Amino acid sequence: MISILATKLYLPRLRPNIINRPNLIEQLNEGLHRKLTLISAPAGFGKTSLISSWVRGIGRPTAWLSLDEAENTPTRFLAYLVAALQTIEGTIGEGVLVALHSSQPPPTEMILTALLNELTTRSDHFILVLDDYHVIDAKPVEQILSYLVNHLPPQMHLVISTREDPQFSLARLRAQDHLTELRAADLRFTLSEATAFLNQMMGHPLADHDIATLEKRTEGWIAGLQFAALAMQGHQDTTRFITSFTGTHHFVLDYLIEEVLSKQDAHVQAFLLYTSILKQMCGSLCEAVVPDSSLSGQTTLEYLERTNLFIIPLDNERRWYRYHHLFAELLRKRLQSTTASPMGEERHLIAELHRRASVWYEENGLELEAFHHAVAAHDIDRATRLVEGKGMSLPFLGTVAPVLSWLESLPTADLDARPSLWVVYASAVLFVGKNTAVEQKRQAAEVALQGTEPDDRVQDLIGRIASMRATLAVMQHDVETIMTQSHRALSYLHSNNLSLRTAITWTLGYAHQLQGDRAAASRAYREIIASGKSLEDSIYTIAAMVSLGQVQETNNQLPLATQTYKRALQLAGNPPLLIACEAHLGLARILYQWNNLEEAWQHGQQCIHLTQQIESIDTSISYAVFLAHLKLTQGDMISATAILAEAEEFVRRQNFEHRMSDVAAAQVLPLLHRGDFSTAAELAQEYQLPLSQARVYLAKGETSAALTVLESWREQVEGKGWQDEQLKVMVLQALALQAHGEQDQAVHLVCDALAIAEPAGFIRLFVNEGAAMALLLSQAQAFGRMPNYIRKLLTVWKAEEHKNETAAHPFPPTQSLIEPLSRREVEVLQLIAQGLSNQEISERLVLALETVKGHNKKIFGKLHVQRRTEAVARARLLGLL
Repeated sequence: MISILATKLYLPRLRPNIINRPNLIEQLNEGLHRKLTLISAPAGFGKTSLISSWVRGIGRPTAWLSLDEAENTPTRFLAYLVAALQTIEGTIGEGVLVALHSSQPPPTEMILTALLNELTTRSDHFILVLDDYHVIDAKPVEQILSYLVNHLPPQMHLVISTREDPQFSLARLRAQDHLTELRAADLRFTLSEATAFLNQMMGHPLADHDIATLEKRTEGWIAGLQFAALAMQGHQDTTRFITSFTGTHHFVLDYLIEEVLSKQDAHVQAFLLYTSILKQMCGSLCEAVVPDSSLSGQTTLEYLERTNLFIIPLDNERRWYRYHHLFAELLRKRLQSTTASPMGEERHLIAELHRRASVWYEENGLELEAFHHAVAAHDIDRATRLVEGKGMSLPFLGTVAPVLSWLESLPTADLDARPSLWVVYASAVLFVGKNTAVEQKRQAAEVALQGTEPDDRVQDLIGRIASMRATLAVMQHDVETIMTQSHRALSYLHSNNLSLRTAITWTLGYAHQLQGDRAAASRAYREIIASGKSLEDSIYTIAAMVSLGQVQETNNQLPLATQTYKRALQLAGNPPLLIACEAHLGLARILYQWNNLEEAWQHGQQCIHLTQQIESIDTSISYAVFLAHLKLTQGDMISATAILAEAEEFVRRQNFEHRMSDVAAAQVLPLLHRGDFSTAAELAQEYQLPLSQARVYLAKGETSAALTVLESWREQVEGKGWQDEQLKVMVLQALALQAHGEQDQAVHLVCDALAIAEPAGFIRLFVNEGAAMALLLSQAQAFGRMPNYIRKLLTVWKAEEHKNETAAHPFPPTQSLIEPLSRREVEVLQLIAQGLSNQEISERLVLALETVKGHNKKIFGKLHVQRRTEAVARARLLGLL
């Protein structure tokens, strides 16, 4: 959970007697019809004060976000962005926050799209201010802002205050009249403004020539004028002081800080220096950091505000403050210089200040801020404890990037001395999808643990390592490793490590599912769903719901599975977590069976869009099998063949051999369709596919052999309680009996299958079997069995009959091409079919690479395809290979 510091969302308070700047206000008002207002100038030019003054007078709701370096991660930036918008309306972006706080956030573009779509529904115009944007230097966050600007709703106006220009294209925005700009030249005080400002600061009028000189020397730089006014207080000869006021900004600032600080007593000077390490300050935090216990933090902060010592209140209650950024930087520089010594006491003192701040932040529930100060204090032990967290480590609470950055910066010796850091390191890289890097970190953790005392903490670390092994084994469907490592994890994990124990319950359920023990899998998933109530457990709750939906689907409980999948999508948020890909795919399969092909395709597209964001996952194989079935239903055998060829290539490339049986079972269908019985039989035999073997026998007219295979397989699946396989085998048995001349038995069996299928609403299961099944259904209908259901099935079949007849063989083998392939093109095509690359083909045929590419282009054009796999599929249909 990302803790939100509310003070960053407050509209900064205006100082008394602020200088009115009507010309600038008018420019800002005139720019409201554009997308963006950019106020870009160096520090001390009054950017924040100008914006604060302006938005108070325009009567539009305003969301304010004061940025700092912590927002250089997309998750944290978006969380604060939504929090700022919620100051306008509390319900904005609720779904986005749910997604961001998950352990597996969805792609950033999906989050932004959902947020912008939500903002588009607002009726009133409003403003979003991003102050101090120059602290952002992370490319992913810059990309977020660019996307936001490009797709800004018309009722939203964005204001950016920064010391340097953002990285996105300002030229394009200017050309499109979408940009209003104020630069340093615009923000400099005019002579009249400088006069009013200095007279207010000094409390008495200065001579006109003195003001003009100072305005010229500072070039209207507001901070410089303010420093000068503070430094002049107490000087009798202001003219002499102003005459000597010269040099670069850096020199002037050093000089003025000497003048300002020297007028404060030692206690205040120490307070300023010690608290300069803080980005935001409140009374109790200052008291925790400043060694001098006699100072009241709140009283001192109020004094600094009254004396204009560059301190800015952040809330209306005056509890939280911050220093002007430039003032804070110079204070920190002075802190280092005044405490420096050959013995390193300076580093020791500054580290102690950061450590004190870390303790305060931790005690007040702001773990990330506590972690940052522990890192700044070089306190590895404290930072380690904070990273490990209470039950859930920081990487799983939306702060992976800063933790990974810190871990990457540590010497190996420091990591080896703290095995828990290696475990966190491995968990963090696993969390961000860098699966290949997990093993090296995990092995380093095990080496570091050798020889340590096996106390409760070490035992828990061993359990966490085992849980990671179990999770990685899930991706490879390695049941034995899943079971072994899951039980090992449970035996070692601490009893209060509920999060990882919940994760292990899921991995065990998944192993049971892979083993075919669907009852045991369901019990595990239901246990997680019943207990998973906290946000930290939500990812496991969603995973359990998706897996439970899959079990229900295989138990022919399609309506119930639909409800479960939809509930999982609700929990996954909008935009969804990546795990929602499996829920979308489950719905796609069910909708396909219900003959809702368009909606099935839409869910399939949502599935693959999410799947493409995940490293090393086999969901794309399941999607390819679904899509191939959909294409076959639509009569597009060429696309189906190409899709399955690509799926097979993906299986080989990713070492997902355990999924090849699913691909092969789908490949058998188009092979039989075009009469390639031998290849279909080889696939069915190689991957031990009883239903596919039966289909091959039926296609060859060997009905006895088909019935033998089906009877044996039916006994096995009934013994295991695999209801989906039982229904499929009954459908094929009915067709085999019909082909074998056992008409009555065939009708009786198809009626039994219909009785099982009707509650679930299966349509494609029967309609896909074509005219032979239609005949059986008609005969069953004549006996008065389930008339409404059979009528629905026959209606669908009749509607598709003509389309299927014309689409089944759009390019029969005997058909010639309008423009035949040349001999050389056939040679190239044969090598493409063998999987050779263009470079390999050029070497094999001793042709230039560009010549091979030219042949490819001609081949694709003559075959009317766009990809290699489509070319090979169509060539096989035409008998060219």
